[in-house]
Amino acid sequence: MRRRLYFSTVLIVLCAAGAVRAQPQPVDLELAFVVDASGSIDEDETRLQRQGYADALVNPRVLQAIGSGFLRAIAVAYIEFAGPSCERVSVAWTRIDGADSARSFGARILALPRMFCPGGNAISDALALAAASIRTNDFDGTRKVIDVSGDGPNTLGLPVEFARDAAVAAGMTVNGLVIERPSMPDLDAYYRSAVTGGPRSFVITAKDRKSFAEAILKKMILEIAGRRTSARHAAAPARGHDTGKPR
Repeated sequence: MRRRLYFSTVLIVLCAAGAVRAQPQPVDLELAFVVDASGSIDEDETRLQRQGYADALVNPRVLQAIGSGFLRAIAVAYIEFAGPSCERVSVAWTRIDGADSARSFGARILALPRMFCPGGNAISDALALAAASIRTNDFDGTRKVIDVSGDGPNTLGLPVEFARDAAVAAGMTVNGLVIERPSMPDLDAYYRSAVTGGPRSFVITAKDRKSFAEAILKKMILEIAGRRTSARHAAAPARGHDTGKPR
């Protein structure tokens, strides 16, 4: 009963939010980056994550993927989360149609003050915020994707499956980027069963913080290009050599 009530409420909110949008800008993709900013992420790791997203957006392969779309533009937002009611759209929805707009968006990510919130992961709250922001932004993507990255499961708030199912029912895809740590060897399986869903959804695993940037790049290219990939290929560990503090 609780699941049905939450699911119905989220759907009503999403549908109502979508009804008030006036003449949104068409883009090939709406892509929400939902990034873990909980207590398990220290200052160095926060910087490493943000740098990974900023660098990936200006990577020539990403820019080529954006330019190969029918409309040659996507819309992105950077959302950070921690415990319940501690999530925010840190960088608002922005049109990316080339190197200049990609570089500007990345600079805004890097300039963000660090988010300080109580510990724990409320992925469900972050997913609900991302889905609502997709329905209320100024864009209309041919595809709508929520990109969740983190190093732990949903530990606080409502079950993450509720928010995931509501987003998928509203026509969105939820993908995952898992940062492995020894204490949670099966986190990728958890993300597949509880967090991700929708058309062409997948999970990519970063073996540690050093490979995080490469994993972001791989994931972003797959999402922007909209290519179907096998579960084995999509989930293959990234093996980058970027510097940063490992988990």
